Amino acid sequence: MRSRTTNHNHDLDQKVGAPAFLWWIVGIIALIEFTLSAADAGVIGTPDWRWIAFTYGAFWQPLLSNDVVPVFSGHVVTMFITYAFLHGGIAHLLLNSVVLLALGKMVAGSVGAIKTTVILLFSAIGGAAAFGMISTSSGPMVGASGAVFGLIGVWQAWDYLMRKQLNLPITPVVRSVLAIAVANVLLAFVMSGGLAWEAHLGGWLIGVAAALTFARPGRTISEL
Repeated sequence: MRSRTTNHNHDLDQKVGAPAFLWWIVGIIALIEFTLSAADAGVIGTPDWRWIAFTYGAFWQPLLSNDVVPVFSGHVVTMFITYAFLHGGIAHLLLNSVVLLALGKMVAGSVGAIKTTVILLFSAIGGAAAFGMISTSSGPMVGASGAVFGLIGVWQAWDYLMRKQLNLPITPVVRSVLAIAVANVLLAFVMSGGLAWEAHLGGWLIGVAAALTFARPGRTISEL
């Protein structure tokens, strides 16, 4: 009887909140941003802390084209991951964190923590790679949106797979993809190039690829 109750409570916890590993990821990202925001406000350290963090951790496209010299050995490699742990402010952090927790919970509930973590990692790398190949920006690129869009890609690909399996129309999936694409175009225009849509695209493509290969859903979307 105890084991059944324990399993029931575990399942209930999974349905109520996001898994602990996602909170750890968000917690680390939040700690970094809150520290840098406090430094910006003069509460601790100096405002230079954010620029130092960006110098060492942001993704810099000029490093790939050898227009600038790396700050340290391996800088060109580490920035493909470290940029995802940095953000441009509290609002930027909150937006990415909310989506990461919501979609991350759904994905982890189907394929588990390890595969979800792999998806996040590969999507972040894919987002950086796409930004590096497409963007001509000389400024720093930061944010977990590449990883977040990987989760969006997984979600949309799963929806497509489910609808194909049940012989349902895929029009809602097409509309969803187009809506996100249009939103990115509009935001890129409004923000005058301040939106790293290239990273969104790269992360999304990795998410779709993952959903069609090693991260096929263990349950249908309606059960998640």
